[in-house]
Amino acid sequence: MEQFSNFINWLNGYLWGLPLLILLCGTHLFLTFRTGIIQRKTLLGIKLSLKQDDVAEGDVSQFGALAIALASTVGTGNIVGVGTAITLGGPGAVLWMWLTGVFGIATKYAESLIAILYRVKTKDNTMLGGAMYALERGLNMKWLAVLFAAFAALASFGIGATVQPNAVAVILDKVFDIPSWLSGIAMAGVLAFIILGGVQSISKICIRLVPFMTILYLLGCLIILCLNYDFIFPALEKIITSAFSPQALGGGFVGSTIMIAARYGIARGLFSNESGMGSAPIIAAAAKTKNPVRQALISSTGTFWDTVVICAVTGVVLVSSILASPNPETVISDGSMLTYMAFEQITFIGPIVLAFGLITFGYSTTLGWAYYGERCVEYLFGSKAKLIYRLLYVAAAYVGAVVSLEIVWSLADTIKRFNGNPKFNRSPFVKSNHCQKNKILLNRR
Repeated sequence: MEQFSNFINWLNGYLWGLPLLILLCGTHLFLTFRTGIIQRKTLLGIKLSLKQDDVAEGDVSQFGALAIALASTVGTGNIVGVGTAITLGGPGAVLWMWLTGVFGIATKYAESLIAILYRVKTKDNTMLGGAMYALERGLNMKWLAVLFAAFAALASFGIGATVQPNAVAVILDKVFDIPSWLSGIAMAGVLAFIILGGVQSISKICIRLVPFMTILYLLGCLIILCLNYDFIFPALEKIITSAFSPQALGGGFVGSTIMIAARYGIARGLFSNESGMGSAPIIAAAAKTKNPVRQALISSTGTFWDTVVICAVTGVVLVSSILASPNPETVISDGSMLTYMAFEQITFIGPIVLAFGLITFGYSTTLGWAYYGERCVEYLFGSKAKLIYRLLYVAAAYVGAVVSLEIVWSLADTIKRFNGNPKFNRSPFVKSNHCQKNKILLNRR
């Protein structure tokens, strides 16, 4: 098992090496100029997301499609993953991460536009689309479409159905003393109730959950920035200068070169926003819209909210908290703990808000990937396979909550890289050497 784990880790590093990072960033840049800098239409996309096109064909509203996409994209990586990027790449990694999100908007726009153009309508008027349909109908590459659907379906069990419930269960156990078997039953039961209702049910939950959890988390970040007011501008200066210079902060960062800062910042941005991965277009194709460009603009705002806003705000919060600390060398020794130490500044409720954010961000990913996996299974085996997939997904969620999943985490990490999905970031609660430390920290009042 140890050799197998080492092999999986080696494969992960190979799949997400420098060539793939260059390829994805190059795609972002190419599509940015090919679309005439579509990022300038982001505000219009936000406005359009609040409107409805009910007379158009589709399964969910335009905002509902965006909410499901954000549910699967905004995850624990937005909270603790940024800390890892800062620890390994220095404060300059935040700027590279932000730039990746800005240029990634164009890729998210392009892949969503293609998904809507090549979507199909079933006999029961259900809209189906995504990378697999674009590959088959647009490029006549059925074999590649099948590979994408197969890997995406497998990834849904790793990213959504097992490791996310496992992370949530560990947090509930360590912070609120809820046993994993009980949280597993609760999560599986709620999940079954939601996904058995189909995309409409998932959409209704995500429309309510995603804005609430995002606003609550950003409010917590705003309070921390108010507490660190004197260090906000120094933090911004440090982020910008460190992105283009070999400076480190407090001597505690591994990253000491421009290349390392760019490598971890770009990787974190790609991991977070999923631009170019092909998942968000699956739900974009189900939106009620008559204009592919209109929905593509709305879908592109998902990258804006995920990386340009949430990840960037988290980065400023963490760097300002490091500068505000009397001993920055000790604060930055563990990237997974940076966010917890930052939220600890909010007396009493800070750790609770953070734990709630981790739980809701993680569980929302489970909901979003349930839809993605179902659509991929339907593409491969037909509509009759949907019920079987849903039952297996619910069962996997319970197993994920109660079983130790160190190897499964690595396998899920590998599958998502095959699929092009770098979204999920391993929760630090899962690592045994952090559990007790995090429990003490989160329960400190």
